[in-house]
Amino acid sequence: MNTPLFIIDAFAGKAYSGNPAAVCLLKHPVDEAFMLKTAAEMNLSETAFLWPENDGYRLRWFTPKVEVNLCGHATLASAHILWEVGLLDPEVEARFYTRSGLLRASLADDLISLYFPPYELKSSPTIPALIEALGITEENVVETMLYADNVLVRLDQESLVRELSPDFGALSRLEERAFAVTAESSIEGIDCVSRFFAPKMGVNEDPVTGSAHTALAPFWASRLNRTQLTAYQASERGGLLQLEVSKDQIKMSGRAITIVSGELHVKP
Repeated sequence: MNTPLFIIDAFAGKAYSGNPAAVCLLKHPVDEAFMLKTAAEMNLSETAFLWPENDGYRLRWFTPKVEVNLCGHATLASAHILWEVGLLDPEVEARFYTRSGLLRASLADDLISLYFPPYELKSSPTIPALIEALGITEENVVETMLYADNVLVRLDQESLVRELSPDFGALSRLEERAFAVTAESSIEGIDCVSRFFAPKMGVNEDPVTGSAHTALAPFWASRLNRTQLTAYQASERGGLLQLEVSKDQIKMSGRAITIVSGELHVKP
């Protein structure tokens, strides 16, 4: 029997926006090499693989090059598919066992909410090689923070974030894994904008990055003195995230649209 396979636009208000993720619905665990080859074949920023486990599903995420510890948009896409194909009733919470622990998702009308632990942020000196790779000057940098093995850089102008044209080769040679660049928004109804670059992982620019917002949400909540935020990721595709920040949890909400449904003919 072939394996159900879907492509979903996550954090999307319409088709062909947000961040596309592939979702592979499995009946049992499979070999890691199979998942990596399948993710490379899909050639999207992430492919999610899930199978039943305990009272929920085991969930793993792969870029075309590596497995990652946390992925927001592919988690949202996975939850969306479980409800859409009838594996979960709409009023039942989705539960995922992952490298980052138990993650939960809920559905209200067409809005999916994810509940993620926040990243711990640590202040850092500016990183000259990163500034050069981003094509900006040190004067543009308001703050530099570290979270996990990533860097968050706050710039002084929203327009700079939107207009960035990084040197991806230079970024991939830096020690850190990935880079979130952000600024306060000047647009009514949007609190912050960001972009996310991870060429070392095989993703030059991720269209909408849920995992980055587990750092961006507490970062901006503390600076704007607000617990509810609206964030826009200013990639070419663009995506909107509704964020609610508490001490131990980030509630991250968005919509998803199924673009492709089919079958994987290669046997795991």
